Amino acid sequence: RSHASGTGDPVKPLYVRAALLTLLNQLMKGFSGLHPCTVTLITDLLNAGITPLVPGHGGVGASGDLVQLAHIALVLIGEGEVFVDGNRMPTREAFAARGLEPAGIYIREGLGLINGTSFMTGTGMVNLIHATNLIRWSILVSSMMNEIVCSFDDYFSKALNAVKLHPGQQKVAEAIRNLLHDSRLIRKREDHFFNHNNHYEKYIAEDKVQEYYSLRCTPQIIGPILDTAEQAGKVLLEEVNSSSDNPVVSREHDNIFHGGNFHGDYVSFEMDKLKIAMTKLSMLFERQINYLMNNRLNEKLPPFVNLGVPGVNFGMQGAQFTATSTTAENQTLSYPSYLHSIPNNNDNQDIVSMGTNAAQLTAQVIDNTYQVLAIELLSIVQAIDCLKIEPRMSSATREAYTGIRQLVPAFVEDTVKYVEINRIKDYLCSQFLKP
Repeated sequence: RSHASGTGDPVKPLYVRAALLTLLNQLMKGFSGLHPCTVTLITDLLNAGITPLVPGHGGVGASGDLVQLAHIALVLIGEGEVFVDGNRMPTREAFAARGLEPAGIYIREGLGLINGTSFMTGTGMVNLIHATNLIRWSILVSSMMNEIVCSFDDYFSKALNAVKLHPGQQKVAEAIRNLLHDSRLIRKREDHFFNHNNHYEKYIAEDKVQEYYSLRCTPQIIGPILDTAEQAGKVLLEEVNSSSDNPVVSREHDNIFHGGNFHGDYVSFEMDKLKIAMTKLSMLFERQINYLMNNRLNEKLPPFVNLGVPGVNFGMQGAQFTATSTTAENQTLSYPSYLHSIPNNNDNQDIVSMGTNAAQLTAQVIDNTYQVLAIELLSIVQAIDCLKIEPRMSSATREAYTGIRQLVPAFVEDTVKYVEINRIKDYLCSQFLKP
């Protein structure tokens, strides 16, 4: 009751359910000394769709997620509030409707339920799933961008990327090759350069030798982002399968060990790295959007991909403002929480992880990045229609084009954009691409 002192808006049920599942898994390791009725009730809450109300602010990530987990524990003793089918109600009403009884309190339940990293870890696992999805989408949209400019294939060729020994870069280049294997828009530099119908001087004068970095450096930019996500996945998997309680009750050693397994530095550090990676991804999307908007850069599209009458219609101009603003917010949010330790608890907690903040801010950055991606995809499909290149696209990128166009038809006269952008964003969040 004392630690159920969080403030701010309630955390979305998805993240709370992820925390419950993580808590259940960690308690089932058997090192916390809790009564079996506790894990049974957590299981019942998950199966019954009852989600504790947990405010967003409160955790410092040492002694774990004390405040957030206290709100979950409050529900387990039949108090506090919950969400059921989107409706907020007192816990006692939800329990009565589902025939549930509060968990009993024995010697270890109080501290055992509010110690540990399960809240930041559950949020981190959701973040990782969406970050991986965003990376896959980034490879797809970058492939579409290269089709729009009819780029040369050496940017993502095996020969070029094999001499850079980072696995992420090589995986991204391979994925782009697979996506574009049947595209009729991508050119081979050797064919173009040594075509006897073209003189060298004409080639130099009329064609760009290399595209802008946001187009030709995508393996080098997305590669480290992919490597970062994979490393975060390893750490989070280890954390979610750990016991993060204190003290540790060991039947094997017939002893109780006091320490600091509740400390969230592992999660905090990985969330900050993932947050920075996702911000860089939004920066890539924003630069690719800018390329499409600026006719002086692309030299083939009308300004702002405006298919209507200039001055009367504005195309994607207003949406670009939103993409730029949202990317800037990501940059501000990406200062590491890992470095924000502030002593508290009468200096008992003299260095803390701020892992809960790190995980929650990463979730916000990921949501922002989906928004920027939605604006880019809307711009891309407009560009494809403007250039009439859809029949020559690869089968994979054409499928993506069709999926977006089913959500938002091509427009010439200006339409209200926020509805279309949100529709695409919701689609991206639910449409998990295969590797």
